[in-house]
Amino acid sequence: MSASTKLSTSVKALCYLNNSHPNPKSSSEIASAIRINSSKLRKILSMLVKNGIIESNAGSAGGFKLIKSSNEIHLQEIYCAVEDRKAFHLDVRRDSVQKNSLPEKINNYFVDLFTEVQVDIEEKMKNITLRSIINNINGS
Repeated sequence: MSASTKLSTSVKALCYLNNSHPNPKSSSEIASAIRINSSKLRKILSMLVKNGIIESNAGSAGGFKLIKSSNEIHLQEIYCAVEDRKAFHLDVRRDSVQKNSLPEKINNYFVDLFTEVQVDIEEKMKNITLRSIINNINGS
């Protein structure tokens, strides 16, 4: 699953859980509501549980629910919970280029640029809450 798909799926699931709060929802209910494969969703939900964004309770009355208010959940927190790679990851083979060569200099330029862009993206995401996303999609 690509980076943008995991983040988007996470936000959809969290919006659904926000709308059903405080009632917990099963992974099947969430998957059906946001139209994603249940097994893919369970992987994402487990990452969100592990990072303290949602909780999971077993049993017939169990399921997943938000731990925090939608005003306290930031997009950057969600992103870091579900992404194993940065959005601007550059895979360069540093050992295959000669020191101080043009290819090394260009690789270093892009590594530095992508690092800077990644920091800018994450800073912007710190200012976006789940509540602001919900308000935006609802036209509030």
